[in-house]
Amino acid sequence: MKKAILGWSAVLVLLGCSNDLARGGTGGVAAQGGVSSGSSGGDTSAGGSAATGGETASGGSSVGGAIGSGGAIPTGGTKSSGGAVGGTNSGGAIGSGGAIPTGGIASSGGALGGASNGGAIGSGGTSRTGGTTRAGGASGGASSGGAIGSGGTSRTGGTTRAGGATGGTSSGGAIGSGGTSRTGGTTRTGGATGGTSSGGATGSGGTSRTGGTSSSGGATGSGGTTGGTTGTAATGSVPTIAGCNIFPAGNPWNTDISGYPLNSNSATYLANMSPATGFHPDWGTVTDQYGMPFSTGTGATPQPLTWNASWGSTESDQLPCPTGSNKFCYPIPLTAAIEGGAGASADSDRHVLYIDTAGAPNNCTLYELYNAQNPTGGSGWTASNGAIFPLGTNALRPDGWTSADAAGLPVLPGLVRYDEVMAGEIRHAIRFTVSRSYQGYIHPATHAAGNSTAGLPPMGLRLRLKASFATTSFSGPTLVILTAMKKYGIILADNGSNWYISGETNEGWASYMDGLVSGLGKVHGSDFEVVDTGSVLTGH
Repeated sequence: MKKAILGWSAVLVLLGCSNDLARGGTGGVAAQGGVSSGSSGGDTSAGGSAATGGETASGGSSVGGAIGSGGAIPTGGTKSSGGAVGGTNSGGAIGSGGAIPTGGIASSGGALGGASNGGAIGSGGTSRTGGTTRAGGASGGASSGGAIGSGGTSRTGGTTRAGGATGGTSSGGAIGSGGTSRTGGTTRTGGATGGTSSGGATGSGGTSRTGGTSSSGGATGSGGTTGGTTGTAATGSVPTIAGCNIFPAGNPWNTDISGYPLNSNSATYLANMSPATGFHPDWGTVTDQYGMPFSTGTGATPQPLTWNASWGSTESDQLPCPTGSNKFCYPIPLTAAIEGGAGASADSDRHVLYIDTAGAPNNCTLYELYNAQNPTGGSGWTASNGAIFPLGTNALRPDGWTSADAAGLPVLPGLVRYDEVMAGEIRHAIRFTVSRSYQGYIHPATHAAGNSTAGLPPMGLRLRLKASFATTSFSGPTLVILTAMKKYGIILADNGSNWYISGETNEGWASYMDGLVSGLGKVHGSDFEVVDTGSVLTGH
């Protein structure tokens, strides 16, 4: 897979296995991701005023409550046309013609649940602590805010659904049709534009808060720790993990390429990529140690890195240790999950993917190691390569540099993740492999790992599932993946088995893998086309 271990990749290909196959042996893998627990209360604007027709006292809740159409707003409440916003701390809210006790259930007509419980409901829905989805309703939002849809459906973390609303960002808040946004909220059609850190804004028919301030609560905690729940969501079009945006909206991984022009060499590339071969999901469960786990957290002690490959020190990002002369110290906990588990072969890929959530939501940092060995004692990590990706920028690695992936790309942004599939939408391109590649690359890739045979695909090549490909016979997770392949496409990131797409290790896949293997196997390389995303670079 990498410069020093291409022989292992060749053996895997001959065996018909992906470079990312699960490895046997003992040793657990930490659960992925992690969303911090929410602070108490929602976001209210002290002294907020009612919209047209609003008066105080009528049907309001006693603590920061709010009412729907034609009602009234107590102190700190907000009124919007056709809906209501949850109050502070108590999480109370009301629907049309009703009131909710602390932590109670909204009446028919719907209301936005309080942030402290992470609950939210839509028309006829019922909130649950932690935000379990209910038909016609909506689930809890991010760590400190719920989400409400007007008959729509939201998912954990507030993924947008038709007619619904998004969950809040780090400060919570969500909007629905004619509803009200809260601090850090996001714009939605028919809803409201999210406010800044100092105040929210109402949607259609609502009343704007002029510089309103947030009350206690409505902020995220530490952003999760290693071994937490994955917690994938989305803020607008940007995927998030543990409250961290995974690159800006304009990043190549997050770009809609459905309208991009075809690459003039599309047919030639595909002819050299085993076009009759079906796709395969290269991931599975923690029990099977199959796929790529990742960990999140913050505040970890910087660990010294020792390189076991000659190119480790020359193509890895420096981060000097607090003391001593070592130029490489990454704040990756020694308990971070390793691909394949502790028992994985020492010469296998053994990726370590870790997000430091400090700076969430916009300025988290992704650290990735390749061929990371089991830490022993206090000696830190030993690996073949280390890469640091500031998630708030679109900066690329230097041309010619590899990473934990042969293409010099980050691994984590291209993984199919369990929570986003369960939410019904993937908002990024997907990582894939082929057995042979050209000695060249297309940005955002920065490294080649192939040969000079003309017509082979370069690293970073972007493909999309043809718009004409019929998906009507597919359903569930397979359909979610195929939909993303039409919009965001797939990116060639490494040498491995042909048309293997990468995903996270997660126990939740257990009941879905048979269907995914069967469904994706019906999709072939010939069903794709190559899009033009830039020139092929060589010489590095």
